[in-house]
Amino acid sequence: MHRVGVLALDGVIPFDLGIPARVFGAARDATGARLYEVFTCALAARPVRTSQDMTLVVDRDERALALADTVVIATHELESGSLATSGVLPADVAAALGHVRSDARLVSICTGSFVLAAAGLLDGRLATTHWLETARFQRLFPKVRVDPDVLFVDDGRILTSAGAAAGIDLCLHIIRSDHGSEIASAAARRCVVPPWREGGQAQFIEHPVPEATDTTTAAARTWALERLDQSLSLADLAATAHVSVRTLTRRFRAEVGTSPTRWLIQQRVDRARRLLEISELPVEAIAHETGFGTAASLRQHLRDAIGVSPTAYRKTFRGRPRRNPAIRLQLLDRGRDRATQAAVDYELRSPHG
Repeated sequence: MHRVGVLALDGVIPFDLGIPARVFGAARDATGARLYEVFTCALAARPVRTSQDMTLVVDRDERALALADTVVIATHELESGSLATSGVLPADVAAALGHVRSDARLVSICTGSFVLAAAGLLDGRLATTHWLETARFQRLFPKVRVDPDVLFVDDGRILTSAGAAAGIDLCLHIIRSDHGSEIASAAARRCVVPPWREGGQAQFIEHPVPEATDTTTAAARTWALERLDQSLSLADLAATAHVSVRTLTRRFRAEVGTSPTRWLIQQRVDRARRLLEISELPVEAIAHETGFGTAASLRQHLRDAIGVSPTAYRKTFRGRPRRNPAIRLQLLDRGRDRATQAAVDYELRSPHG
């Protein structure tokens, strides 16, 4: 039986700590026998302080990691210690990793990747972590090739995942790699989770609009955000900022960190995501409202940005469909183009409107 050892460090998040036992425990062979044995260990087998109002009593100490075929570093809250501020691995954690066999598979869930990176195990490798922590992760560990958009990364012996539920996706992926899709799908059904989620964590990342300060392109950005449904060119933005296109592009990149064109596409995508979440407007209408013009263009840009289609995104972030008359009436009053107007009229005629 494949043995999975889970290392629980102080600040561990209970939900994430339970993921390996729950998912690997659901993997069974044709006779119903378990395929994995999962155990938890802690430094010196001392009580583990969690991120919640509880402390866990763990029977095994770090020496048990020598028994594991797969070692999982569970999610823990990053605090002001050496790992979070300077990327230095605490001595007791480094000693614990010394018990891991050289042929063991290493897995991190969410911020567990900081432990692997601080140990130098991710140098030169592709890895991920929670999107909220990717900037700090990359700053502390510049030798790691960080992908902030994926749910997990399989880089052979070492696998890393994004936050929380992405740990479930990674565990199912490991089962699929070890025993095939049929057993992984059966495990997913036992856990009442999808065997595979479309897209990556890019669909969860928030992209706040840069604040409209007194910087040179702020007025142009505000002007553009009020006209996302219209065709906007670099010349239009430059004229609003009273500068040349070349100067606008240079200042825009310095202030916002990207080009005007890429920024404009991101704002259109974000507006489309918002409308998919809060309204029942057809995809074609949302495409016109956000300046993409056609549903095909919106689908392509949304897939490029977050890896999913408008329909899949709406299903992911909406529960039971609910109408939002405020959105429809606002669009109606603004008198958009014929396609949007027709879509709004259709929505208002709907028996659910």
